Amino acid sequence: MAKGGRKYRLLLYRHILDRWWPATLTLAIFLFLFVGILWGAQWYFLNPAENPLPVLPDDAGYLLLGTGAFALFITFWLWLIRNGAYVQLFDTHLRIVTPFLRTNVSYKRIHRTVTAQVADLFPPAKYKGTAREIIEPLASQTALVVHLTKYPLPRFLLGLFLSPFFFYDKTPHFVFIVDDWMRFSIELDSRRSGGGKPQPPRRSAGPRIGGGLLDDLMRK
Repeated sequence: MAKGGRKYRLLLYRHILDRWWPATLTLAIFLFLFVGILWGAQWYFLNPAENPLPVLPDDAGYLLLGTGAFALFITFWLWLIRNGAYVQLFDTHLRIVTPFLRTNVSYKRIHRTVTAQVADLFPPAKYKGTAREIIEPLASQTALVVHLTKYPLPRFLLGLFLSPFFFYDKTPHFVFIVDDWMRFSIELDSRRSGGGKPQPPRRSAGPRIGGGLLDDLMRK
């Protein structure tokens, strides 16, 4: 089996999961404290009439403890997989791994690569609510846009398992926001050329409104 190169972490998923696991951890701690305090009061005040806190039945207490244990399990799972989303380069293909999808993209499908600011691809002002909260902290990052001749899987299927921020328009491509975009770009060029001297990546001035980034480059 061919040995892959470095795993470049997908910052998008790390950022999303870093928003989730503190919330589930807080929920677990709250439930454990809630049950502990109520049951502790029932043990301390042997006379129920002297107990200033509500009485928590055993069945309800066990249910809350079970819910807290489940929330704690989800917390550990989210924390473990926060670094489990990455793109890795092999001799003949790149591999995309997320918590919900693992797929390979042959280098033969790659038409060209360009770099662009995340803010140019996904202007934060364009989004609202959770989507804006996700993309805004990443707006200053540099993304590598890998244009393809064809997707490895149907576009609608990719859309079910990948974040919408992998795509900025309807042309075949992937947007990679990784922890070291320059090293990733150089290694990708090197792998595509069979180990030859990699060419420095082109930097895009940013996509036009209503047009693809590839179209913009073709007009220059």
